Amino acid sequence: MNQPPQRPRGDDGAGDGVNRGLVAISYLIGGMASWGLIGWLIDSWLHAGGVITAIGIVLGMAGGVYLVIRRMGS
Repeated sequence: MNQPPQRPRGDDGAGDGVNRGLVAISYLIGGMASWGLIGWLIDSWLHAGGVITAIGIVLGMAGGVYLVIRRMGS
């Protein structure tokens, strides 16, 4: 039988919310940072004046929100 592992006594699961919050923040910051960096590299290559960097950051935020909803939403 496949049963979930039992928690040790005294562990009420209070850390689960903190872990989920940290993972969500990591997705959001990681998406902004990585896509912002990609946008900055393309922007410096094309000399677009920061427009592509802004687009990369917005796409990174949208991707981070998508991952949070997909992986953490029920």
